[in-house]
Amino acid sequence: MEISAITAPKAAGMDSLVSRVVTDPEMREIAEDMRRIGKERDDLGFVRDGNNLMESDALLLIGTKEHSGLGLDCAACGFESCKEFNEAEEIDFEFGGPNCIFKLLDLGIALGSAAKTAAIHNVDSRIMYRIGVSARRLNFLDATIVIGIPLSAEFKSPYFNRET
Repeated sequence: MEISAITAPKAAGMDSLVSRVVTDPEMREIAEDMRRIGKERDDLGFVRDGNNLMESDALLLIGTKEHSGLGLDCAACGFESCKEFNEAEEIDFEFGGPNCIFKLLDLGIALGSAAKTAAIHNVDSRIMYRIGVSARRLNFLDATIVIGIPLSAEFKSPYFNRET
């Protein structure tokens, strides 16, 4: 899966993606942080996804590093030019920004490639942004945006049709 993500096409041939495979006890640390966030925010999604991660066998994190605009001046990032994007004040909440739309597309393609590989090998997976929030918060990956793909090889997928 990680190889599928790493070798996925990149805009302008410029790679800004990072990845990491995580197993216990680090997975448990992320899951516990997710449940803590869920309780603090009264957000059952974080609690549910944290519980799902606890039932997983492994986790793949994929993120995009801090990056400059590609020089296309397309304004998809919300700025009129890549120069303006590059000079913009950084923000940091669940994820960091701003981000170039093409780098986000690279991230999406890498996530899709990784999930496809899991499916080919009959491994249950689900792309989860909440895992990325905790993984980034805990410094598991040096990236502005991190997304997690938990993996399970059980008789029933823990990611669908389960209660919170």
